[in-house]
Amino acid sequence: TKACGTELLRFPPRRRYPTVELRAETFNGSTHIPVPSDSAFLKALLFQLRLVDEHVFVEQRDTCTQINHSCVYSVSTAAGELWPVLAFHKSGLIYACVPLVEGTLEPRPPLLTVSGLSQGLALLLGIMDYISPSRKNEAELNAKIGQLRNLLIQACPLGTPLNTNIRSLNSSFEDIQEMPADKDQPAWRSSTYKGKPQVNVCITEKVKCMQYDQRDVVDTWQVYGAVNCKCDIEGSAPNVTLSLTLPTNAPPLQDIVVHHCVTSVDPAMLMSTSVEPLHDSVYNGPYKFPFIPPSDSFNLCYYTAQVPVPPILGCYQLVEEGSQIKITVNLKLHESIKNSFEYCEARIPFFNRGPIAQLEYKVSYGQLDLSREKSLLVWVIGQKFPKSLEVSLTGTVSFGTAGKEHPTDYVCTGNTAYVKLYFRIPDFTLTGCYVDQHSVQIFVPGKPKITASRELISSDYYIWNSKAPAPMVYKPLLD
Repeated sequence: TKACGTELLRFPPRRRYPTVELRAETFNGSTHIPVPSDSAFLKALLFQLRLVDEHVFVEQRDTCTQINHSCVYSVSTAAGELWPVLAFHKSGLIYACVPLVEGTLEPRPPLLTVSGLSQGLALLLGIMDYISPSRKNEAELNAKIGQLRNLLIQACPLGTPLNTNIRSLNSSFEDIQEMPADKDQPAWRSSTYKGKPQVNVCITEKVKCMQYDQRDVVDTWQVYGAVNCKCDIEGSAPNVTLSLTLPTNAPPLQDIVVHHCVTSVDPAMLMSTSVEPLHDSVYNGPYKFPFIPPSDSFNLCYYTAQVPVPPILGCYQLVEEGSQIKITVNLKLHESIKNSFEYCEARIPFFNRGPIAQLEYKVSYGQLDLSREKSLLVWVIGQKFPKSLEVSLTGTVSFGTAGKEHPTDYVCTGNTAYVKLYFRIPDFTLTGCYVDQHSVQIFVPGKPKITASRELISSDYYIWNSKAPAPMVYKPLLD
């Protein structure tokens, strides 16, 4: 990375890297904008994030052309527009850094070409993961904040992150080694393991979905996968090779991003992208990853895939009739999906209305619960769909007088509403991707214990009311 400065705002901990700032000046040339003082940077960042003067319209910040769809900002300073500034607000804290751009800033390069952005984000997420568990304990939080500067010396000594897993680092200067005791030990292995070798691998796929059940609106779905590993292996630099396997005719893995501990990979694997339509030249494996694992748990790689159908197809209809509304929800599990859930439920919120005063319903399967605040119906389908793989819910709902405690939404007005699905299917992936335990190679003495698991989890899985205008329209591209 190349983080020029790392700020955990509201608290003073920060880190500047003069060598990186000097490199930025060399790379950026006449387009270089220096990082201002800490106080000036904080003031400008708070203004840009609308955490101060949020009720005042400022054209350079608040016009429609300034809508930001990422965590990357341009911050106004006395010397000019400082870009890119990576920042996000989480649980009352602001995490921010200024990544190095290895080139001129005019015209601004595409975000995907700035490698420092992904490195800086990984470092900030590591800091957040270290800080977040202590948010409710002020004393513990202050203690962690005090240790953070020492941890950053290990994690990012010269401006380039060597280990973004902040929790795995030692918290005192006495434990810091400038060089590993073994010259072959990579910087990301912060400690050595003693004991029986074992490897745990878990593939987690998340599926996002938008379904409209309308002729002129295209349903969309996306699959994101992550392969998490925990390798307890003796030695300063153990070599491990892990292979991901796909069934015959399964969709290929695309947009693959690997952890920095991976020692080599087929370039064609990294070039396979979901931006281009699928064709014969798409990389179909084998997906082999040789690596020297870090000491702690880490994500070996991330990927996407274009699967032909979503796991659950749904239809939602909400119609107002006088003072009542009638709802109908139909869900169908696709026959290719494993019918064994850890949990599966559909949540039906009612925005901009009062509490549910009267409810009459009929479900073909599962049970329907009313939330405590009486503004949400929770349809618990359970751990299996019936043999027909189809379930339905019909009901009539009337409401009382709305109060401040009831949910509001500026998008879901009138009959524009949705059902959101929550589910987890253990030992299953939508792509069919799995780890063959016999394919895991570990070049160390002894027979290691290898555990492999996988799961499919819903993420932002929406079914919109087909009787109302869709809030976001995805129309097919015309040739």
